[in-house]
Amino acid sequence: MSSNSSSPTASAPSLARLAARVVGAAVRAPLWLAGVAGADKSFAKNPILGSPALNRLGLHAGRVQLAARMAEQRRARLAHRLDPADRAAFDRDGIVIKRDFLDPDAFAALKAEIYGRPFEARELRQGQAVQRMVPLGGRAMAELPRLRALIEHPDLRALTHYAASRAGEPVTYLQTVLAEPDGPNDPQTALHADTFHATTKGWFFLHDVAEEDGPFTYVPGSHRLTPERLAWERAQSVAARAAANGHHAAGSFRIAEAELAGLGYGPPVRVAVPGNTLVIADTFGFHARAPSLRASTRVTVHTYIRRNPFLPWTGLDPKGLPGLRGRELALYLGLQDIQRRLTGRGAPWRPVGAIAIDAPART
Repeated sequence: MSSNSSSPTASAPSLARLAARVVGAAVRAPLWLAGVAGADKSFAKNPILGSPALNRLGLHAGRVQLAARMAEQRRARLAHRLDPADRAAFDRDGIVIKRDFLDPDAFAALKAEIYGRPFEARELRQGQAVQRMVPLGGRAMAELPRLRALIEHPDLRALTHYAASRAGEPVTYLQTVLAEPDGPNDPQTALHADTFHATTKGWFFLHDVAEEDGPFTYVPGSHRLTPERLAWERAQSVAARAAANGHHAAGSFRIAEAELAGLGYGPPVRVAVPGNTLVIADTFGFHARAPSLRASTRVTVHTYIRRNPFLPWTGLDPKGLPGLRGRELALYLGLQDIQRRLTGRGAPWRPVGAIAIDAPART
């Protein structure tokens, strides 16, 4: 006698896997819900955020609108700290460029302090570019008084806070970008927004960056939520979970330059600048790293702030507490190292040992 039905023992593993998935989803559901009320952005990792049905009903668009409204209110409370010209430039363009930020003697002393000494560094390869990172904080800052003075400069902090729409402790590190034009495509050369809400990145350039060196590129005014941008965000959110581009699915939406005019924006602008220039931008605005036309190395002091976009207050940053201040990045990297040792996954930033900030790549 033959039978097409599955035996109870044969179906047991399938039932066990199903039960494990159900239990896993039940355990993670509170975290997914909390993510909706916070800074979570990945449509692929959070099934609530990635739900096409919920996004057709306006889940993502509603988060974008509310975050923009909250950012506007917080910025209004921070505006008095800014030079009026800087505020006008940021409100119009979403980016502020301040050349000759330090006096010449202070700039020369800062470069002398940074160049020529080894730093414990990490590297990450993305296509034709290798990024090197030196976390700053704790003992490192005690040995770098010129760098500490830059990071604590009141104008830098005021601009950073206004662009992020909140005060608090920025994450700061030395960043080196080593461009290799013959390498594979760099995903950062595609125009994109970092996330769905106001957030800031800043760069203080330690040397000149020319047009052919692959400078930062920004779409002026794209930090503003136009009706066309909101409709675009809604359309992207419906299909984002299944997007072939992993960055897009993770909530960092990519956009073609030809689409910008339809959203009410102009063309992107390349930010080729001399050394001693500070650039602060809201990276809800569309931006990219222009492809480098030649092998190049550029070194910056890099800062960023990204917090829950739905909190009404501008301060109360727990990362500014004693013992945590300046250590957020080091703690994050340490946790990634533990994850890699336990699971073999994670930690894309690999330690490369003590190295000069402008040395050739080791990755």
